[in-house]
Amino acid sequence: MYKLYSMQRSGNSYKVRLALALLNLPYEAVEVDILRGESRTPDFLSKNPSGQVPLLEVEGDRYLAESNAILWYVAVGTPLAPENRIDRAEALQWMFFEQHALEPNIGAAYFWLSLVKGGRDLQTHALEDWMERGYGALQVMENHLKTNSYFAARQLTVADIALYGYTHLADRCDFDLQAFPAIRDWLKRVEAAPGFVSMDWRPADIDDPASIAASA
Repeated sequence: MYKLYSMQRSGNSYKVRLALALLNLPYEAVEVDILRGESRTPDFLSKNPSGQVPLLEVEGDRYLAESNAILWYVAVGTPLAPENRIDRAEALQWMFFEQHALEPNIGAAYFWLSLVKGGRDLQTHALEDWMERGYGALQVMENHLKTNSYFAARQLTVADIALYGYTHLADRCDFDLQAFPAIRDWLKRVEAAPGFVSMDWRPADIDDPASIAASA
């Protein structure tokens, strides 16, 4: 069984929990509060020298970091990971986009405005840039979704999970999604997927969820 080290309120951690839930894969959850320095202990750093969550223990002493790498690892061989060469490349394209355009802006704004006490005052100088670049990323997504239901392979994939992680938190950190109807419709499609769980859900909350794997 997998062991997942994650933080409940982390968007990157949520991506992995969501994928595991959609695939109905069992795992042991270990909560790591990065705000309390729990990812900087010698024990945790021996598992992941970068001191970040999520972190997936896949076997023995083998650990996999970086949320999108974990998504690919758990999804390979399932409908969430496209097998067609171009579909796979397009999914990766959007996952790279998420990491360089969405997460550094909406993800950063969410962290400082929603999780860190006094974070708004500490990051006043950065907020304007986050908003400008974050809205730019949302517009790119909106343009794609005007003519596509999902981001790759014409179906729900790990690319959608990667992008959903922080997009669904945008309204918690000053971003207004009213101007992005295609994104709002896409969020609803993701949330309607069999086995979907919210960010607040914990593994013990349900016993045997419906799943993408079961419905495929």
